[in-house]
Amino acid sequence: MTISSTKETMNNFLVLPKEHHLSVAFLHLGCEKNLVDTEHMMGLLASDGYGLTNNVDEAEVVVVNTCSFIDQARQESVRTLISLADQGKEIIIAGCLAQHFQTELLQSIPEAKAIVGTGDYQNIVEVLRRVRNGERVNQVSERPLYLADENLPRYRTTGNFVAYLKIAEGCNYRCAFCIIPTLRGDQRSRSIESIISEANQLAQEGVKELILISQISTNYGTDLYGRPYLAELLRQLGDVDIPWIRIHYAYPTGLTPEVLKAYREVPNVLPYLDLPLQHSHPNVLKAMNRPWQSDVTSSLLNRIRDHLPEAVLRTTLIVGFPGETSSQFEHLCSFVKEQQFDHVGVFTFSKEQGTQAAEFSDQVPQELAEARKDKIISIQQTISSAKNQLLVGTNLRVLIEGQDPETGEFIGRCARFAPEVDGQVRVRTLDKHLTLLKGSMPSVLITGSDLYDLSGEITQGD
Repeated sequence: MTISSTKETMNNFLVLPKEHHLSVAFLHLGCEKNLVDTEHMMGLLASDGYGLTNNVDEAEVVVVNTCSFIDQARQESVRTLISLADQGKEIIIAGCLAQHFQTELLQSIPEAKAIVGTGDYQNIVEVLRRVRNGERVNQVSERPLYLADENLPRYRTTGNFVAYLKIAEGCNYRCAFCIIPTLRGDQRSRSIESIISEANQLAQEGVKELILISQISTNYGTDLYGRPYLAELLRQLGDVDIPWIRIHYAYPTGLTPEVLKAYREVPNVLPYLDLPLQHSHPNVLKAMNRPWQSDVTSSLLNRIRDHLPEAVLRTTLIVGFPGETSSQFEHLCSFVKEQQFDHVGVFTFSKEQGTQAAEFSDQVPQELAEARKDKIISIQQTISSAKNQLLVGTNLRVLIEGQDPETGEFIGRCARFAPEVDGQVRVRTLDKHLTLLKGSMPSVLITGSDLYDLSGEITQGD
């Protein structure tokens, strides 16, 4: 069940009828998986007659869906909570920070009326009822087990034309730097039937780009079907009337020939691979508890390009992992230069309590880690700029998402750019009477490029 928002972002959702005479605002922090949980909480409250407002100042209760993945995200969550507490707001703390720290939050923030864990957001209506009755509520399951499906109400905040679809929750890997299994539990996949049902709902609502998400999308179905089932899922999604289907978090182990064949043969599946490789040096990968990746990184990327010559490759990397030597870092720099990724995200190692790596003795100084991050970014900027320049003179289909009120240019994305993390395409119309509707997907002649973005033009004839 989906309650569609007619606005475009989290900051512009509608104010709904208030049967309960109580206005609730939501603040979302963290990843798109967390965003889907926020949308479900909004949908549940809206279905029960609560008013949703985008104005925190007017809200009587603020639900903050927090992130606790790395220290920087945790600090942002804490700053947000303290700011709301200083304003005297009643707060419900949901998500990863609530799952991580639980009773400490209730003890340290008196304005926090409830905490809601990552496996408990489906109980938000009951939690709010108890809060209104004067209780302080600890709704955090020790082990998250819940998995939402297409029947749970959802109030989408990403606009009419883009939607995230969570195909699984949790993770069975135990990377030394990652606390996600503690916060989200082990992997649990939705059935293909459930996913296809929701995808068809979203298609009927006019969604033009569907983004499949989970912790490890290429391991989808292992817990249900006894083996990875992503290839079968992609083939069934080929019958869904959505032009673009994008997959995030494609771990190397699951990119089998069958999966790559589905990428190639299913026309609405974009050849966009989001590969969180984290590093290239075998010893660092072993220390990260990712030894299965150390001997397949380069060969895997070569195989992908053999099967999908048009593949767009994004990766994320961690620098400053405990024990990372200068030569190991230079190995990573050479790897980035050699592989010529289309997009790269770079993070410095974050020492997370409760992870193996937090106990390692040979921690890299933060200043050095930041310098290494800057160097990788500099290398990738040169690569990204050159790749964008190669697109000048080509025609690309662009999903129009808005218009710049100052320049009049239309703003959108081509298939090479995922929302939020990649670039944009700025589109000029040579005919001043030509208007591009949001959600339209015109062919655009690319006329310019920079480090991350493209620009182009379209005529009435186009």
